[in-house]
Amino acid sequence: MAEIFPDKEIMYEDTIPGGAHWSLLMRRGTTLRLIDKEGGANVGMLFYNPLDKLERYNAPDTLKCQHTFKLTKGHCLYSDMGRIFCSITDDSVGWHDTVGGLLTDAQLEKKWGVKSYQTQRNDWTISGEHAFLVELAKHGLGRRDIAANVNWFSRVHTDDEGNMSFDASNSQAGDSVALRFEMDTLVIMHTCPHPMSDAEAYPKKALEYQIIKSAPLMDDDLCMNACAENQRGFQNNALYHLTGARP
Repeated sequence: MAEIFPDKEIMYEDTIPGGAHWSLLMRRGTTLRLIDKEGGANVGMLFYNPLDKLERYNAPDTLKCQHTFKLTKGHCLYSDMGRIFCSITDDSVGWHDTVGGLLTDAQLEKKWGVKSYQTQRNDWTISGEHAFLVELAKHGLGRRDIAANVNWFSRVHTDDEGNMSFDASNSQAGDSVALRFEMDTLVIMHTCPHPMSDAEAYPKKALEYQIIKSAPLMDDDLCMNACAENQRGFQNNALYHLTGARP
């Protein structure tokens, strides 16, 4: 059951079952902690500016400017306007995928078959594509607004030829990642399987999440000082909050 504690450090917490979806508005100065309850979770996520939804998460810029193929502690997640939606301030996993994409309806049918709610009730199965579309519709968005997404808790390996493979043991029960939000952000998420999962049965892995009061940003902040590009990103955020101007 969800718990609300507005005056405590952990202000809200809840659990999302596997194969489900949710969306919420994260405020600047709050942290979203994601916890893999059972091990092997996959949490697909997208980010949008709630005041201008044309501004959304940009995976290429996020990876390129920080010279990385993965996301982990110290990295920032960028919008396509050069601003920072959130920073990863803590991470017990060490690798989160932002190139694998999402499970489509066609992939779901091929891998595990389709189980409808009408026949299976809570044992039904949906794709990440379906989950995103349902949540996006709640906010006036649609298929054309789906960008390359993050897959928290998942890892994709590459070999010398560039072939990718999925690591099903990347995250263990109790692993967590903390996202400190640097601007108000609309968060769209699902707990559907990673598109490269080779599990025999449709994996339903639950997610616990907590909304926490962020600590004040200090001059020696790890994420801000990880690279010169991140410093510029924080400057873009500061200008945006001061004037609403675009970089």
